[in-house]
Amino acid sequence: MSVAEFVRAASLSDMQPGTLHEVDVNGVPVCLARTADGEVYAFRNNCSHRDFPLNTGTLEDSQIECSWHGARFDVTTGRALRLPAIKPIRTYDVKVDGDDVMVLVD
Repeated sequence: MSVAEFVRAASLSDMQPGTLHEVDVNGVPVCLARTADGEVYAFRNNCSHRDFPLNTGTLEDSQIECSWHGARFDVTTGRALRLPAIKPIRTYDVKVDGDDVMVLVD
């Protein structure tokens, strides 16, 4: 059994506030969200409603809306906020080290 560790996923300088970024972290599809206040959050890049890529959605404050059916999630907790989604999305720990955005995918 391996120990999970933070992996570099992106450069902070490439992520403007209010944007979404699709990355691959050790084979896991991850969406990074940089909110308007500059915080970075990471979650599995799949809507829990229909397994659609969330990076194609829109980010407003700390909420992401899936572009397919309009499901909405809190990027800070993964909690589903609007139907048709009822299940949360999987979130991952993030740390910023200088310009490196590091994600912990277990």
